[in-house]
Amino acid sequence: MNNIFWRHTSTLLALTSVTFVGMSLPVRAENTTISSDSVVQKQENSSGTTSASALLAAPTSQIEQTPTATTPQTESTQVAQVVAPGRTTRSGPSYIGIGGNIGLTGNTTLSEGAFSVISKIGLTRNLSARPAAVIGDNTVFLIPLTVDFPQENLEVTQLNIAPYIGGGVAISTSRDSTVGALISGGVDVPLSPQITATGGVNVSFIDETDVGVLVGVGYNF
Repeated sequence: MNNIFWRHTSTLLALTSVTFVGMSLPVRAENTTISSDSVVQKQENSSGTTSASALLAAPTSQIEQTPTATTPQTESTQVAQVVAPGRTTRSGPSYIGIGGNIGLTGNTTLSEGAFSVISKIGLTRNLSARPAAVIGDNTVFLIPLTVDFPQENLEVTQLNIAPYIGGGVAISTSRDSTVGALISGGVDVPLSPQITATGGVNVSFIDETDVGVLVGVGYNF
């Protein structure tokens, strides 16, 4: 009797073991999820450095680039470059020199033969001031503002010429020190990097219409 009881008991225990072995227990997904932050923290704690995979998991920071603003100093520098006294114009460099005046008609020194001091002072690429002094008993100062044209090559002489034309004022240093309008035009002829020859006609309106032809040579600067 006891042998039969223990035999049935052993059979029940074996069946129960087989049942538990065949069962599949559910596992909650939230208990097995591993966050990237915990992985980074564990890797940093274990090795002291952050691995490449941890860097990929970390969020990428965005760097804002601030546009460079134009400073007032830059603007003032650009404005200053528009008018630069003594600069080279499209007709050639600035110069100062000497020459002679040949008078044609009138009543001032401009209408007589006289020694003269000439100059060209470039202001912009296209404009120049060309102050000159016709020296005599009553010196006449010529202050024209001229438009300079580009140099052109003369095939006959193989020389470059640069025409100019403009107007300004003529000041006579006679007793009444008269001031009148002035029309001036001529050409510059570059002879070398240091020397420029020039010739032009000056017409002033002081007491009468005075006309003189000025020819000279200048040193470039």
